[in-house]
Amino acid sequence: MLLLPATVTTREARDTQRMLSQALQQEVKTQSEPTVTVDASGLAQFDSAALAVLLECQRLATAFGKGFAVRNAPVKLAELARLYGVDGLLLKAS
Repeated sequence: MLLLPATVTTREARDTQRMLSQALQQEVKTQSEPTVTVDASGLAQFDSAALAVLLECQRLATAFGKGFAVRNAPVKLAELARLYGVDGLLLKAS
């Protein structure tokens, strides 16, 4: 399972994306799970850049033939995902 850092705003998005992409690729190589899961429980400060990071992770997971899910999303992240119409793509029940 991948973990989101406490803060993912426009300022941190590039570094967070790089870190998650590397971790995702490593997980795909070493795990046989059909779905790549990101735990967002530690996410405390974020903006719409967090959704962009998650969507890119989903794209990578799909490219590797894996499903993708975000678990334990903060309520405000779920609301933001609904606002942008991507909640069905990203968010699964905790």
